[in-house]
Amino acid sequence: MIATQAPLAGAYVLEVERREDARGFFGRVFCVREFAALGLDPAVAQANVSFNRTRGTLRGMHFQYPPHAETKIVRCTRGALLDVIVDLRPESPTYLKHFAVELRADNHKSLYVPRRFAHGYQTLEDDTEVMYLTGEFYAPAAEGGVRFDDESVGISWPLPASEMSPKDLAWPSLRSREPELQQRMAPAVD
Repeated sequence: MIATQAPLAGAYVLEVERREDARGFFGRVFCVREFAALGLDPAVAQANVSFNRTRGTLRGMHFQYPPHAETKIVRCTRGALLDVIVDLRPESPTYLKHFAVELRADNHKSLYVPRRFAHGYQTLEDDTEVMYLTGEFYAPAAEGGVRFDDESVGISWPLPASEMSPKDLAWPSLRSREPELQQRMAPAVD
């Protein structure tokens, strides 16, 4: 596995270190030891799949508040998408900055998303499937979101949104709830 640090601390683009032969290739996409060596949390609580029928479908931007904040490993297993994360750690020098990477079934890349980040994506092809490994169980009471078009984040999506959930369209602006967000996303004090 080849791990490249993203511009937002703690986030990594993961690539397959290929062992190729006449059959194709073999490579590791997850390894507890390699994650630990990078200081990443290797815990996996759930594996989820998302299938998206239409190019332009937008899902996100989702997160869970602590103590249920989750890590994610996101991989496109069919089709293509633009995967986007937003740093919601108030103590971070990259607070409210975002990073985007194209994940495609044929580039075999994954994105490691740290805790206290919002995550979402837009499909670039019809019939796109996404696999998530999450480090925490889904906790509906801890769920939060960032509007896909929030001006304080400034994400440029490549396509008009063809499909979105009513919940994703209803997230309030970050600025309207920033004091609460900062308080709830603050690092735990020992």
